[in-house]
Amino acid sequence: MVLEATMIVVDNSESSRNGDYVPSRWEAQSDAVNLIFSAKTQANPESSVGLMTMGGKGPEVLVTLTTDFGKILDGIHRTKIRGSTHLATGIQIAGLALKHRQNKSQRQRIIVFTCSRIAENEKDLVKLAKRMKKNNISIDFVAFGDLEPENTKKLEVFNENIKGGDGSHLAIIRPGPSLLSDTLVTTPILSADGVAPRGGAEEGGADGGGGGGGFEFGVDPSTDPELALALRMSMEEERARQEKEDKSKDAPKGESLEGIPEENQPLLDGQGEASGSGGDKMDEDKPEPTEGKGEKKEGGGDGDKMDTA
Repeated sequence: MVLEATMIVVDNSESSRNGDYVPSRWEAQSDAVNLIFSAKTQANPESSVGLMTMGGKGPEVLVTLTTDFGKILDGIHRTKIRGSTHLATGIQIAGLALKHRQNKSQRQRIIVFTCSRIAENEKDLVKLAKRMKKNNISIDFVAFGDLEPENTKKLEVFNENIKGGDGSHLAIIRPGPSLLSDTLVTTPILSADGVAPRGGAEEGGADGGGGGGGFEFGVDPSTDPELALALRMSMEEERARQEKEDKSKDAPKGESLEGIPEENQPLLDGQGEASGSGGDKMDEDKPEPTEGKGEKKEGGGDGDKMDTA
């Protein structure tokens, strides 16, 4: 999978308060940010994602490149909706954030959400596109909300001038009953990462996991983190149990008893005396009674002779 460093630029201008997208333009962006983070980090665990805004008084970097999903969520919750957008400045700042990435082998990509009017003129955008292309930075646009012909034309011109080997895409998403993230996942921006639409669609999954949504265990951790955690813990416990069983099978079963012969005879015979090899050994050690008596007599005779002498 592609190793990437991705900066997500969200539109937190006043236009993001509009409710023409479910549930609102801002909430739709937040859901899409969660989806993009999950897609990038699951495609390659070493990929990192950052977050910044381009509304208000000026662009602001909320989270530098990270693999910690909690920091992304915290950045989204800290964002305030205000002011107007600064598209060109936001892209330039995102490019600087990518330039200072720790892993230089990561490809650089910027994903920009725009739902308000673009103030920059077409000439300035063309210059910016060529500069980003020279720095090997791919830029994807997610255009929704304010889709006036003037806006879409500027984005199309920008996209034509930045297209390169790694691919820069433009997704124009119009209002509808579907969530912004569900529509986004069918576009080339995320389809290259093998993410399937949520809800059990069987298309778009690079691994052929129909209905799994391209997520581990078939569950999107951003929508149901408790279920995803429970499934992961269950899998780890089962894996630990299997490893324990394998180790117990491979372990030696104590000292071998092959050198000790088995005794098939009973310990005592019918007369209550020891039987088998043990009894034979005892008989061998015991002196013969007749020889002992003869020796005793001879010894006794010699003693008598010595006394009479």
